[in-house]
Amino acid sequence: MTRWCVACFVLIAALTAAFAASDKQPAPYGSFAGAPPQFTHFTAGELYRGFLALAFGADLRIGTRPLGIRRFDRPIRARVINGGSVDRSAAMSRVIEDFARQVPALQLSETSVEPADIELRLINEKDFPSALRATFGKRTAKVFVERTDPECMTSVRSAEDGTIVHAVSFIIVDRGDKVFLDCAYHELLHALGLSNHDQHNPWTTLNQRRMVGYLTAYDRALLTLLYDSRLWPGMTRQQTQAVLPQVIAELGLAAPSAR
Repeated sequence: MTRWCVACFVLIAALTAAFAASDKQPAPYGSFAGAPPQFTHFTAGELYRGFLALAFGADLRIGTRPLGIRRFDRPIRARVINGGSVDRSAAMSRVIEDFARQVPALQLSETSVEPADIELRLINEKDFPSALRATFGKRTAKVFVERTDPECMTSVRSAEDGTIVHAVSFIIVDRGDKVFLDCAYHELLHALGLSNHDQHNPWTTLNQRRMVGYLTAYDRALLTLLYDSRLWPGMTRQQTQAVLPQVIAELGLAAPSAR
């Protein structure tokens, strides 16, 4: 009985540690009405697990499979292309500025000149199916829709070594602020290299069961990790696991352990 009780205590302690996010804050200014609050402090384990889940893998891969991490290896220029009935160009520019301000390592800026590293195409909902077909082809688009049921979409083209060459995001503008902002932040995270989703992660915008509409403290931390100089395009999962705890610690991204 004693051994069973000890085992129970260890299990409960482990489960408690697994969800130790703290310092709950309201959604930041500029979020859509009813946007969810966010936790702002996380354990090293929560950041470690989230990074590995979101920086590796994707809903759909076409062509050569990259070796590992995908990200840009140069200053990033993003171009907003308005093609919808509601002009949200200024709002999309503010989203770009938000990412650039909160994650300086991105070296992200907006440009009006072609070619841009990231194209942010603002479209109406009715034009979304044709945008998918034009990007992926009819057959692949059909598979993508059946697998993910997307509201918005990002296509990332990378070299064999994992360096992102070009990304294009399609963001719906005519379904209100909530859908627009959720898509804008969600898809830009994909375009920058957090290519996967995690439906079990309660803190990331890349959980498709949530609508967030702002850059969370959690996703900001993951982008900060992704663009740290100690991580590079093509880095394998095993290589990343070896250095990630040290990078998290030295960047001071995790909350201090309670003692």
